[in-house]
Amino acid sequence: MRSGHAQRWVDGNRVELLENGEAYYPRVLDAIIAARKEIFVETFILFDDKIGQPFQQALIAAAQRGVRIELTVDGYGSADLSAAFIGEMTAVGIGFHVYRPQPKVLGVRTNLFRRLHRKLVVIDGELAFVGGINISHDHVADFGPSSKQDYAVEVQGPVVRDIHRFCELSVAKHALKTHTRHHWWRRHRKAPVAPALAAVGPVRARFVVRDNDRHPDDIEREYRLAIKAARRRIIIANAYFFPGFRLLRNLRDAARRGVDVTLILQGKPDMWYVKWVAENLYEYLMKAGVTIHEYCERPLHAKVAVIDDDWATVGSSNLDPLSLYLNLESNLLFLDGDFNHHLASRLRELMQSRCRRVEWTALPKRDLRRQLFNFVIYHLGRRFPAWVGWQPAHAPLSSPDAASSIAESAENPRPR
Repeated sequence: MRSGHAQRWVDGNRVELLENGEAYYPRVLDAIIAARKEIFVETFILFDDKIGQPFQQALIAAAQRGVRIELTVDGYGSADLSAAFIGEMTAVGIGFHVYRPQPKVLGVRTNLFRRLHRKLVVIDGELAFVGGINISHDHVADFGPSSKQDYAVEVQGPVVRDIHRFCELSVAKHALKTHTRHHWWRRHRKAPVAPALAAVGPVRARFVVRDNDRHPDDIEREYRLAIKAARRRIIIANAYFFPGFRLLRNLRDAARRGVDVTLILQGKPDMWYVKWVAENLYEYLMKAGVTIHEYCERPLHAKVAVIDDDWATVGSSNLDPLSLYLNLESNLLFLDGDFNHHLASRLRELMQSRCRRVEWTALPKRDLRRQLFNFVIYHLGRRFPAWVGWQPAHAPLSSPDAASSIAESAENPRPR
């Protein structure tokens, strides 16, 4: 295992599942309002809408009462924010950071890959929220038919220290890249160690990240280890499903040895190609006995899984090349029977009431052209991360004066 932050199992935590924005946003806002010292936020998308505006105002109010705030957004996902919206925050001392802010070239965005896709909130180093929910209106049902089905967790206990330290290091590292020379003793400096947090519950947890440095495949590896160790059941709900061959083979092998393997994927996708790409893998998996359900009520944005009776994960990482090989991602892993069973029950309810099971008769007919096309697409999908990897892997966060560079709006939709 690679050395570094966020790689240990920690006992003594409390975790609560938050389903969709209706459960998530009130809890996050209450935590911000109650914050005493410090707030870290990392999010792919922050929109100036009916969700983003109260969030912004709560952060401004916290800053005005002396709370330190570090807010980091992605330069692609949050590119529509206006200079005025950002300026209201920086004017009260909020640290506003943009990951890879890049202007358009001939009207086209060039920061398509290596996105900051994490969704993290840490309050006072004691309370954290981790999951797949962005700060935008489309994660609540009143947005309409295209609102997202998604999950996050609220966690307290010793594992929050790992999440807090990670956020502190992330801001410090990119501030260092932006404002100082790269002396070796500064590049390798350590963040101050926060005091240990008391045990507050029975849950064993582990914070895992994926980056383009020391943790390039950590989340995929955790999935693969858990799948290979599975003996009874696997339920994976994932919005963008196009993993590499090794993970696919692990799922197939688990089903062949008698594990009940179930996938919940998009049936009403937010982008047309998502379902089409995943369908190319259906026959390979179903031949081995994998059951596939498509969620058809609205777009599925979930990134969660349960395996056997205790292992579970909730986070930001999809099972596709962008998340597994390029984006900055974070997941929490849990070993706890109660949380595992609760998440599994929510996923079973989803399957029973709002999904359709994929049957053999619904699979696309096989012909030479489709088989050839599937072969090309699959191997292209496997290898394009390496090709994209020729680009520089790291770009510093911007300082607040990048507001103008991300204020340019884009007309094309963005995967979330």
